[in-house]
Amino acid sequence: MRARVSSQRRGKVLLVNPNQMKPAVAPLALDYLAYALKRSKFQVDLLDLCFSTDISRDIEGYFARNDVLIVAVTLRNTDDTYLASQDFCIDRYKRVIDLLKVKTEAPIVLGGSGFSIMPQAILSYYGLDLGIWGEGELSLPLLVERIAAKRDYRDVPGLVFRSGEGYLINAPKYLELSRIGALERSTVGNYRYFIEGGMGNVESKRGCPGECIYCADPAGKGKKLRLRSPQSVADEIESLLEMGIDHLHFCDSEFNIPEGHARDICLELVRRGLGEKVRWYAYASPVPFSRELAALCRRAGCAGIDFGADSGSDDMLRCLGREFTVADLSRTAEVCHQEGIIFMYDLLLGGPGETRESMRQTIEIMKKLSPDRVGVSFGVRIFPRTKMAEMVQRQGSLQENPNLRGTVEGNGNFFKPVFYVSSGLGADSADYLSGLIGGDERFFFVSPSGAERNYNYNDNTVLVNAIKAGCRGAFWDILRRLGDL
Repeated sequence: MRARVSSQRRGKVLLVNPNQMKPAVAPLALDYLAYALKRSKFQVDLLDLCFSTDISRDIEGYFARNDVLIVAVTLRNTDDTYLASQDFCIDRYKRVIDLLKVKTEAPIVLGGSGFSIMPQAILSYYGLDLGIWGEGELSLPLLVERIAAKRDYRDVPGLVFRSGEGYLINAPKYLELSRIGALERSTVGNYRYFIEGGMGNVESKRGCPGECIYCADPAGKGKKLRLRSPQSVADEIESLLEMGIDHLHFCDSEFNIPEGHARDICLELVRRGLGEKVRWYAYASPVPFSRELAALCRRAGCAGIDFGADSGSDDMLRCLGREFTVADLSRTAEVCHQEGIIFMYDLLLGGPGETRESMRQTIEIMKKLSPDRVGVSFGVRIFPRTKMAEMVQRQGSLQENPNLRGTVEGNGNFFKPVFYVSSGLGADSADYLSGLIGGDERFFFVSPSGAERNYNYNDNTVLVNAIKAGCRGAFWDILRRLGDL
């Protein structure tokens, strides 16, 4: 049962979504934040600029009619993480931040998954004083309460704040998700995102205990897994279904870790008959993925799974910090084929230790295992506060490192996109990879030279038009179905 929100309001908070990437992705965090703020008796407005045709007019129009205690802006992405495009979203968000600074004297606080990767650098870039890294459901209401009461807020968990010439950062306080019931999803226009983005979203857990050398997820979500109850997840899915949203994506880092929790989620969906009403997708680890779980996923309404495979070389999997083997990939593929699960293997090629031989092995094993699609990312984005960043910094000057591409000049903190491409692959490595893939239509490949199989979801016109025509589901699966026509 949802907790009632008090009608005695204490002031207004404006939540802002500056992300205009298309196809549109619903800002899940803002729905959850709005619910937390309302429970703390604050009024909440959402200025969602995703569909805005005139950002300046919309911002000016809002502040002409409203006064607010605080403005909270979510930054979902720092960039699109593709070597081929290197679209630096922080630059595009800056226009929104600058307009907000002109139109309001209220404090502007930043947050979101992208912000949490490099909070001090982003605040400095925008010339702002406040941010919250990690979760905001506890910290943002507390910060607003302190600001409204003109009390000291410098001890708020997860707060990043200006101090002298630099910034200080507080340790976060994570929610105990198992104690939280169904979360209200009434602030974001979820149905419009479904119509224009092709699917809704939900999460069943937070945190990731993995040791991948490149991954920035633990920076914002923590390394400890925190699990929601299957009942609360199913309640939320039912609420979205009542809105007309019948295709969903689980936003968990890995849906099947731990496998027992994934099994319990599926059993609850089956028990309520939701497997016949909702089609859902998930990210997952290749292990653990038993045949029992695959069968349950299918019965619970699973339409497809995107497995983070990374490589088809055991040596490379070890270099990347993965805890599975090529044999595990083979077993997972076999399970999916046996149970009729549509699945994709996502590859991350070019990292430390990559050679032409390891890349050849990877492409060959993918063709042999025959997933429905293979996503190929070439070049590994180096994010701060990751093991890969530490490794590269130990190697000395970025400008003199033969393995690096992107913005290496004056970018020692990896603020702007920097990519690792093993120098052992040679100067024509992207062309070599294209040759290995050949004409195999199962592969999505974003090549620096510009490939026709566009796997970059950032402003993907093919996807936008397909969703407009009525296609629903995960972006990779929509592209798969279009390719199979």
